[in-house]
Amino acid sequence: MFNRDRLRRIKIIVADLDGTLLTNNAEISERANFLIKELDKKGVLFTFASGRLHSALTSFAEELDLKVPLISLDGSLIKNHHGGNILYESFVPARYVKKALQYSEQFLLNIALCHADSIYYTEQNSIIPQLMEKFGAKYEVVPEYNGLTNNTLEITIASDYKDNIKYVRDRMGFPYTYGLNTSYFKSHSYQGIYYLEIRKKRTNKGKALKILLANLGISQSETAVIGDWHNDISLFLPKVLKVTLSNSLPELKRMADIEIPKDNNDNGAAEFLEMVLRAKK
Repeated sequence: MFNRDRLRRIKIIVADLDGTLLTNNAEISERANFLIKELDKKGVLFTFASGRLHSALTSFAEELDLKVPLISLDGSLIKNHHGGNILYESFVPARYVKKALQYSEQFLLNIALCHADSIYYTEQNSIIPQLMEKFGAKYEVVPEYNGLTNNTLEITIASDYKDNIKYVRDRMGFPYTYGLNTSYFKSHSYQGIYYLEIRKKRTNKGKALKILLANLGISQSETAVIGDWHNDISLFLPKVLKVTLSNSLPELKRMADIEIPKDNNDNGAAEFLEMVLRAKK
């Protein structure tokens, strides 16, 4: 539950991008842009918590002149777009990156290594930019993966060899490895293509938000979060003000304190921003 006093106490708003702050045309509405800047004048900070790479967030951060570090790759990295200062990073251990590379070569799977600012792939994996569903990401072809295994935030494997990907998923999990999280899923855009994403275990938006708030000296009760999808569930911490839009998952709506009856294409996020601004006046 919430009231006007709860809104008045908000010191930071953390929003997902795709399906939440951005329209389906990957744009921030003029209304949302204006409200975020007006809230900044009232001392309310704003930042993103996104599944995108850091490099895919910086143009939006510059557009809004954000001053707070950005949470990217679902919590794998917390980095300021001004100066590039890193608050937190969660790398996949190099030995497991090498193991994934070996499996991909053995089973003829397409593989890429996601770092903070680029997705790296070799000429042998040249189809990667076409297959991967990483919005706004920068791709860079490299002659080989040597020298890139120590700073990998996420391993992404893509192929139409479903059984081979499932085998690698099992081999990259317990008891063959320790401390990894694997996510296997079918492509929404390409028929017959399957993906395997591998990150360090316990890496999520919620953990990253706790780290960010501790660094800023802001409590959960002074925080509002807006989300729409599965990767936003961890963001809905117990004491934060939880906000959903009409296009948000039912599971998130059941957790929400505020349900905005508009979607991301109809200024749903801006509706909540205006509620906070009104409470601050």
